[in-house]
Amino acid sequence: MNENPLANLDKETQQKIQEMQILEQNFQQLMMQKQAFSMENNETENALNQLEKAKGDVFKIVGNIVIKSTNAELQKELNHKKELLELRLKNIEKQESGFVEKLESLRKEILDKIQPKK
Repeated sequence: MNENPLANLDKETQQKIQEMQILEQNFQQLMMQKQAFSMENNETENALNQLEKAKGDVFKIVGNIVIKSTNAELQKELNHKKELLELRLKNIEKQESGFVEKLESLRKEILDKIQPKK
């Protein structure tokens, strides 16, 4: 009869599985942050492209108020915002590769424990 290899796991393996589940949840949250920052970065890039085409007065929204601004000032603000977003995205990508390495390592350790030896 085939026995379920997960039924009689030692405590260490159970802890590794739990750690892997927590890491996967944190990884998912990180990916959601990455997606949000990527979308905001794309929106900022689109705003910069539109600003380059703008002729005449330009405006920005601050809270619930529309404020008149100069094209150069808005470009400076948007470029600064874009730089910050790109730095955050690079940081997230470094964290992402750390998560992937740790998850792969844990996955291998767990599989080595639960797969029958040949």
